[in-house]
Amino acid sequence: MTDPSQYVRQREKGARDVSYPPAPEPLAVAVYDNHAHLEIEDGEVGLSLDEQLTRAGDVGVLGVVQAGGDIDSSRWSAWAAASHPRVLAAVAIHPNEAPAYAERGMLAEAIAVIDELAAQPRVRAIGETGLDFFRTGPEGQPAQYESFEAHIALAKRHGIAMQIHDREAHDEVLATLRRVGAPERTVFHCFSGDADMARIAADAGYYLSFAGNVTFKNAQNLRDALAVTPRERILVETDAPFLTPVPYRGRPNAPYLIPATVRFLAAQLEVDLDELCAQLAANTLAVYGSFED
Repeated sequence: MTDPSQYVRQREKGARDVSYPPAPEPLAVAVYDNHAHLEIEDGEVGLSLDEQLTRAGDVGVLGVVQAGGDIDSSRWSAWAAASHPRVLAAVAIHPNEAPAYAERGMLAEAIAVIDELAAQPRVRAIGETGLDFFRTGPEGQPAQYESFEAHIALAKRHGIAMQIHDREAHDEVLATLRRVGAPERTVFHCFSGDADMARIAADAGYYLSFAGNVTFKNAQNLRDALAVTPRERILVETDAPFLTPVPYRGRPNAPYLIPATVRFLAAQLEVDLDELCAQLAANTLAVYGSFED
């Protein structure tokens, strides 16, 4: 088997600015990035995992939950968590990958690999899994449902959290969780719904994770959702290298940029920054457990 530490993916750069933004002012109270893809190299100079974590630590980001989306990235995520005390892992087959595995007759085999990885002590979540009707048409939806329900079962069996990818499938994701029963700790990664959905999710005991796109001009729905979400249900993430917050939208994202999003959240909520940071850190540890174990 290929050494997982050697697995990297390249994000297509095109004509955009691929320089990393300057580091923000450090946070006085440390937080965590609860969803990133650090196996994806971006920027004009690729950053190693150690460099990513050092930059994050310098601005008050104590740890990162590294998320997988297929077999290779999930293995890399598990390796990263086992190798670095500031990393925990989430492993899964992404909903847009599920139809491709199913077409090759490999979906059950792929989910079995995720099951094995989920048994590792520093794998603390199944994710990202869910439904995506934006990139996958009706022909691929049965495989997405099959995969999503299998991942829900894995999270329950292993007693770990679940990170949901939900794109243009809000009602269907919520209906699936009601029908089969959600894991005890369920997170809507990069929450993309509105205030009504936020109320439904919070009332059900789910966590809502906000990424840099909450700062985008056209994302009023996310700011409305943030406003009605109980503080004890809010998480923060980068989804790095994607969704870089304003004013650096389009440039490479990384965990060290979390303070920009956190400061925006505090301003929107009109709450003390240090108090919000303490709440975000407590929420993260409640979902995933200690990074020190």
